[in-house]
Amino acid sequence: MWLTRLVRAGQIERVRRGVYVAVDAEWTENHAFVEIAKQAPRGVICLLSALRFHELTTQLPFEVWLAFERSARVPKGLSFQVQTVRFSGVAFSEGLQEHIIEGVPVRIYSPAKTVADCFKYRHKFGFDVALEALRDCYRMRLATMDELWDYAKLLRVANVMRPYLESLQ
Repeated sequence: MWLTRLVRAGQIERVRRGVYVAVDAEWTENHAFVEIAKQAPRGVICLLSALRFHELTTQLPFEVWLAFERSARVPKGLSFQVQTVRFSGVAFSEGLQEHIIEGVPVRIYSPAKTVADCFKYRHKFGFDVALEALRDCYRMRLATMDELWDYAKLLRVANVMRPYLESLQ
């Protein structure tokens, strides 16, 4: 009842069923992450979406990549187009960072973890994306060589990443 009054008064705006926003609210380029974080609090922004957040790619994914634990339930009816992947154990729990976007905590994987994930899922979006991310991550000093190597071992892509890590040194 009070939501209807606020909408009629022009203080908030109904975006869709169950989602309201203040009229004077300023949205950032990562607003999709905010809505996804509210709708799927157990999910973690990963892969191409995390690369985009950390500015490690020129790719502009039209969907949000979201990781869930192997046994977690994926919510239905998310407001954005979402691609989901399943991680288990330390592959899910390691490298989690919490960023505050528009006042909302959003879970996103660290740059080093994201780069290693891209090597692991290189068949989905190409080897060139993973290489670009690795080069940019190291050049921008978002991760050390040790961090990159640790995640490569953790995700079992060390043999794939080794020659590229050695070429950066």
